[in-house]
Amino acid sequence: MIKLYWSPRSRSFTTLWLMEETGLPYERVLTDISTGAQKAPDFLKINPMGKVPALTDGDVALGEAAAICAYIADRYPETKLAPAVTDPRRARYLQWLFFSPGCIEPAIIQIFTKIEIPTSTAAWGSATQVFDVLEAALEKGPWILGEEFSAADITVGSGLNFAVRLFKMVPSRPAFDAYLARCMVRPAFQRAEAIAAG
Repeated sequence: MIKLYWSPRSRSFTTLWLMEETGLPYERVLTDISTGAQKAPDFLKINPMGKVPALTDGDVALGEAAAICAYIADRYPETKLAPAVTDPRRARYLQWLFFSPGCIEPAIIQIFTKIEIPTSTAAWGSATQVFDVLEAALEKGPWILGEEFSAADITVGSGLNFAVRLFKMVPSRPAFDAYLARCMVRPAFQRAEAIAAG
């Protein structure tokens, strides 16, 4: 049985949405980060970083939301959440799958902290560049790879949901609004929101 270790109001939403999209049976293990449950020795065996989300699948244990998305999509190809390794779209899929933790999240932190980092040394360039590039990619739609929804939409959609809709750290743009509207009508997104809301 797949076990998803999660906590409300955290990056766990990405993996809740993922698991709801898959239709696979899974057990949710609420990990109360307000009490430090993620620092307990048993949890640190699953994710030594001591943070949620984390996942176990038999003898497999891993953390990091995008890694969990990659693992589940590849381990369970019947979910159709990832192009096959031989599919030419696979390269772009991987790029966008990791765009949220590699670019969106650092850009949000840069905006939130108002830290000025030279674009030549920031791995994500600049917050403006991140959201300009993402806007251009989403204008083509309906999904990040075109017609087919994938786990990359889960990571990108979760990042935008957090940045634009929930915390309003990033100004809305028409392409973002349209994309988020498409994400939000997905039944799996709605179930994940209901779970996260308690």
